Order: sequence, then structure tokens, then C-alpha cells
Amino acid sequence: MEIEAMTKTRIGVSALALSVAMGTAAAQDPAGDRPILDTIVVTATKTETTAQDAPLALQAVNGDTLDELNAQTFDDYVRYLPNVSFGGRGPGQSTVYIRGLAVQPISVLLSGAQGTTPNVALYLDEQPVTAPGRNLDVYAADLDRIEVLPGPQGTLFGASSQAGTVRLITNKPELDTFGAGFDASIATTKDGEMSNALEAYINLPLVDEKLAFRGVVYDVTQGGYIDNVPGTFTTDPAINPQSAATPSAVSYETADNNLLAEEDFNDASYKGFRGSFLWEITPETTAYLQYTHQKIEADGVFDYDPEVGDLDVTRFFPDALEDDFDQTAWTIESRLGMLDVIYTGAYLDRQINQSVDYTGYNNAGGFISYYTCTYDNPAYITAYDIDPQFITPGGRECLNPAKGVVIDQGQKRTTHEFRVTTPQENRLRATLGVFYDNFEIETVDDFYYLATPDLGFARNAPISDAVQIDPSLRPAGVAFFNDIRRTEEQLAFFGEVTFDLIPDVLSVTGGLRVYEIDSDFEGSSNFADGIFQGSENTDRGRDYDVSGGHTPEPLETDGTVFKANVSWTPRPDTLIYGTYSEGFRPGGFNRGGGLASINPAFPTVETTYDTDEVTNYEFGWKAELFDNSLRWNGAVYFVETSDLQVSRFDPENVSILTFIENAADAEIFGTEGDLTWAATPELTLFGAYSYNDTELTAVNAEVIELAPVGSELPLVPELQLTSRARYELPLGTYNAYAQMGIQYASESFSSLADEIREEQEAYTTADLAFGAGKDGWNAELFVENLTDERAELFINEQDDIRRITTNRPRTIGLRMSYNY
Repeated sequence: MEIEAMTKTRIGVSALALSVAMGTAAAQDPAGDRPILDTIVVTATKTETTAQDAPLALQAVNGDTLDELNAQTFDDYVRYLPNVSFGGRGPGQSTVYIRGLAVQPISVLLSGAQGTTPNVALYLDEQPVTAPGRNLDVYAADLDRIEVLPGPQGTLFGASSQAGTVRLITNKPELDTFGAGFDASIATTKDGEMSNALEAYINLPLVDEKLAFRGVVYDVTQGGYIDNVPGTFTTDPAINPQSAATPSAVSYETADNNLLAEEDFNDASYKGFRGSFLWEITPETTAYLQYTHQKIEADGVFDYDPEVGDLDVTRFFPDALEDDFDQTAWTIESRLGMLDVIYTGAYLDRQINQSVDYTGYNNAGGFISYYTCTYDNPAYITAYDIDPQFITPGGRECLNPAKGVVIDQGQKRTTHEFRVTTPQENRLRATLGVFYDNFEIETVDDFYYLATPDLGFARNAPISDAVQIDPSLRPAGVAFFNDIRRTEEQLAFFGEVTFDLIPDVLSVTGGLRVYEIDSDFEGSSNFADGIFQGSENTDRGRDYDVSGGHTPEPLETDGTVFKANVSWTPRPDTLIYGTYSEGFRPGGFNRGGGLASINPAFPTVETTYDTDEVTNYEFGWKAELFDNSLRWNGAVYFVETSDLQVSRFDPENVSILTFIENAADAEIFGTEGDLTWAATPELTLFGAYSYNDTELTAVNAEVIELAPVGSELPLVPELQLTSRARYELPLGTYNAYAQMGIQYASESFSSLADEIREEQEAYTTADLAFGAGKDGWNAELFVENLTDERAELFINEQDDIRRITTNRPRTIGLRMSYNY
């Protein structure tokens, strides 16, 4: 029987022990009552080692800690990591940043067609699941641990591991132990809806010591807290200078959202299951197979418009998201002579369907009057034989301004990795491997302008000679659409070799990765045209195989990244290390590349953008003091990045298509650390910090107008602090506990683009929990965001209306769990 009852001599880590220590628990010294700190086993170096023995910065959060934190989703566990931040707008729409290396994320409306690859790699077990603007949002059910590896990890983890790598490691079947349990909770959010969650797992040996199954299911509903309040929208030509013809209009129709207005409309749900088998074929060989399915459904938006009200917006087109993924993963491990051999592979199939209100585009888009207003220009009417029903000689009449986009995006990813490892007890040891990755995004983005059917706009289909994802004629009202396939195929060889100059005292490590990436961009962007009135109008758009400098050939990127490390263990409880490391992420194609800018003073956007590169210099330490009752880990680092990829939408000067430019160089000087103290057998204290002094050192942009040299990088507070205390004591026959956590973030900026750059205010949040358990049962009362702080996590204008992504208001809940 597995009983996880809390005892006076087991101090569960509730929140923080970051940079390695997070996830450790305090236990009683077998020789007495003195508390000591446990550690956890990690695979951050692709070999098993304890977190304290790994000569690199590492933030490891184990499953017990995630449970004690009530961490369910990506946003939940990121807020307890002070050197990790994110920019995003709700479930399935987040981008993570580490150590201050950040730019504002591209809008999810365009992430499939034009988004850059993130600069932090996200892994689900052995497979990268990073995606432009839409990292896989995996619910944290039955996870063994989360490993956060700050700094470039390019040698072992490849593309996108520039600023770091985040690894979600699932629990694997245990061959000799039956276990089962559940966790249920209900919560209420201030001025919002109720939330509830149910998780259950089972570990079932099928053949003693040979074959076992592990399964987990979950069904979670997160209640809404943002209101779509009744409102109206009328096009204002004074706001959008691109509406050059609109001032001649004599009337403007007003859109209202009466049919969509709803309180607490941003509810979300996570439903899924995971099943896995572990088979010990021989004492030296095991096979592992896992299947995961998850579905996210979300309504509304997760940012609010302060001009409308606190936690209020006005939206004129349905906002909804369905995000499904299925992943099959497999691993075979064997011992061949003196070598450990591992082959691992995975296949990911993800489908995203989303609709988003786009009415704010009237404030910034080009050709708004063309797609919204009737005609009064006699020469234009004659030249194009405009139907009389769309002519208003007395002046233009601008019709319904409501707009929206419907996104249908598919992602498929296949990965294979084969690696060999020499015995870790050898003085000279190595890890060598080969990695293959085939990633495909197919996106169909239909932009609806509700006025176009009333203006006689013809329907359109993708360009007939282009690659077509959906060849069908688009519905009436679709004024513009993308029909695009992006592919990225990568082959890499990697290795790290370590030599003990003085066994158990002084070691040196060298690593490299040689990679080749082929990126392709196919399909078309298409638009409806009012001058062709009727039911069909095909081949109006841009074929990305042949126009604007695009060619049928893929973009080839190759290179080599290096790593060097020296580690010194002056005593068994102290490790000091220095690291030089490099990271990279692929370049890609610009949809609008090769076309002259609208403003002749601005140069033409390049057809492609290049790889940006990161170099990291780091000094770190790990120390266990006072007989392992106090742990202090930390690092100081200097990061240089060049040719930073920055996205921008500038319809006034450049193009109506978002583009990407290698726009800047930057430097980051920073330090991070954590302290964990088992003060008594009952009391454990945690603290962690990060400080990042970021600076834009050069502006290389020819098209994008960036903040001036010397400015801070966006979305990363200069100072972040977090602390937590947990106290456990016996209460009759029960084991009771209380814990409190506080998180602080200083000011930050919203964007690197000067025109939309705003300061985001500092904030402090606090959480409380009280609970008691007995014989595997546990009950807990928790309060999250105790002071109801309204944090400014991300100020964005991605829908051309300023809105603020914030945290959930104060939430009070009750949890109950049982483990057998």
C-alpha cells in the first residue's frame, strides 16, 4: 500500500525551492530529530543524476510540490519560478521566457502563418512540443517533475533552446507496486464563476516485475471572471489614418454586441487521459509506450479593456477555442556491453479551431473603407461597372464594422532520437546521439468582414496553382484568408564528453551539436475583391511559391553550437561550476517579403529572416550547509544575443501583412538563486530571486521602429522574488499543515516596438493553504491571490484595442485527495 500521509518528520516542499532545490522535501535524520533536505533525480543532462550533482542551473519541481501548490496549468507553475516569465492571452496561447531574453509574442491570429519559433524549448518527456505563439498547454496531472534549465541548452536539446528548456516529465509505471488515488476540488472566484477539478490515477502491475500499466484521467473546469459587457462600435476615421476615403462618408453604421454580451464569459475546461505501459523484456532491456489525449475548450478572452472597466471588454464576434492533441511516445532502453543505449520517438497530432473578434482592426487596418463602405466616385464606378445597388452618389455609406477571424490549424510532429551513454562512474564518459524532427503546420485563417456580402464582394478560393490546404470556395463575408503550410525538417548530431581531471573533485565537459534545418513555406494569402461582383472570384491573392522573391526551394540553415563546462567539488556538499554555452533558433520566410513598402521612405521587407543566436557565460554554485538542513543554489550570468527576431504589423508605412526582421542585439547581466531551510522538523522556509539587467545594445532594424539603444527588453521584470513557509504539526490523530507564499515582480515593458511600448506596473500576490490528512486522505482549504491583486502580466494591442492580460482574481477553494 502506498500511503503518502504527511508526518511530523516529513516536511513537504510546498512551493519554491528553485534552481535545483525546488521540489525537495525535508525529512528527519535517521540518527535523530534533526531535519535534513532530500533531493530528486533528474535527467537534465540526458543521464540520471541528482539535482545537486548536476553542474548546471536547474529548477526542478517534483510532483509532490506541484500537488501542494495546486498547480494545474502552465500559468500556475510558471508563477513560482522567479526567472521564468510569459506573454500570452489564455489557455493554449502562451509563450515562455527565461533569464530576461524576450520579445513580445506574435498574435495567435497570425502565429501559424507568420510566427517565429519560440526561444525556449518546451518538451513533453522526450519530444519537443514548442510551437509559434501556441506552446502545447499540458495539464499538470500525474507529473513526476518539471525541469527548467535556464540558459542556452543547444548542444543537448537543440533548436529553440536559446534562453532555456522546460521539460514536463510524466510519471512512469512501477512494476512492483499497486497504487491509485484521486484529487477533487471546488473553488469560487471573486465576482466570477465556480471552478472544479477531478483527477484520478492508477498504477497496475500486470505481470509481476515484468509488465505494468499506469493511467490518469482528468476533467477540469475553470470558471470565467471577465465580462463581455453591452457596447457599440462605430468606425472613426480620425483614429485610423489608413481610412483615407472614409472621411467622405456621410453615415457610419454602428455595431452592437447585444447577442454576445455575457458575464464571466471566459470559462475554460481541460479534459484528457494518459495511459502507459512499461515492459521489462530482460534485466537489461525495457520498452515503454505512452498515449496522451487532451482537449481544451475556452470561451471569451483572458485580457480586459481598462477603458471599458475592470475585468470588462466589449466583443462583437464570438471568441472561442478548441485545442486538441494526441501524442504517442515510445522508448526502448538497453544495456549493450558497457554502453547504455536509448531510442526514443514520438508522434504529435494537434488540431486547433479558434474564432476571435477582430473588430478593432478598423482602428489600424488598411483598406477599411474599401471593404466596408459603398461607392460614390463616378470614375471608379464607370471603370469597374459597379452594380447600382452599391452606389450612393450623395456620399459613401459605411456598413457594419464588425469583423472576426476563424482559424483552423493543424500541427503534426514526428521525432526520433538515438543516443548512447558510457558508464557514468568512468573517469572519461560521454553521451552521443542523433536527433531527427519533422514539424508541419497547416493553417487556414478566414478573416470575416461582415459588411462585404452587402457590398457585393465575390467569394474567393485559394490560388489554383498554389499548394492548397482547403481548396473550397470561402463563405460569403470572408474578405481575406491564409491557406498556408509551413514545414521544418531537422537533423542533428550531438554529444557531450566529460573528463575528471581529479576524480570526484574537478571535471571538464565539452559539447557540440551539428545541425541542418530545412524550412519551407507554401500556399497563398487571398482576398475578396469588390470589383468582381458575383458568386465567385478565384486567384486573387499571393502565391508564396513564386511571388515576391519566394521560390519553391526550402530555406536551408546549418551550423554548430558549442558548450564548455568546468565543475569543482571542493567538499561533498559544495559544487562550483562555470559554463560557456550557445543556443539558436531557425529563421524563416516573410509573407510580405519582396514587396515595396507602402511608404517609399521605408525599405522593402526581406523575403526571409535569419537565425538569431545566443551566447551565455555563467558561474554558479550549489551548497548544502549545516548538515544538509540549509541549501543555497545560485548563478551569475552574462548573455549576448544577436540578430534578434522581432515581429511587427505596420499597415501605415510597410504592409498589411505582419513581418519579421532581425532587428536588434542585446545583452543581459543577471543573477538567480534560491534558499531552502529546514528550520525545524515542523517548519520549512523557501526563498528565491532573479535579477535581470537587460539592455538593447544595437538596433539593426531597417523597417521596424524599435525602442532606442539602452532600452530594456520587454515582458521581463528586472527583479522577481518569491518566498514560502510551510508548517506541519500533529493535530490529534491528524497531520495538519499551514503554508503561505508571496510572489513579487517589479515593473516591466510590454513591447520592443517603440510605438506600442508601455510600462507594466509592479505587483505582489499571496497565497494561503490550510490542511490536514490521515491514512492517505487529505483535505485542504486554499486561497489564491489573497489580496485580489490585478497584475499587469501583458499589455497588448494585438487586436488593435489596448487590453491587459491579468491573473485570476481572489479564489477560495476546497480540495480533497486520497492515495492508496
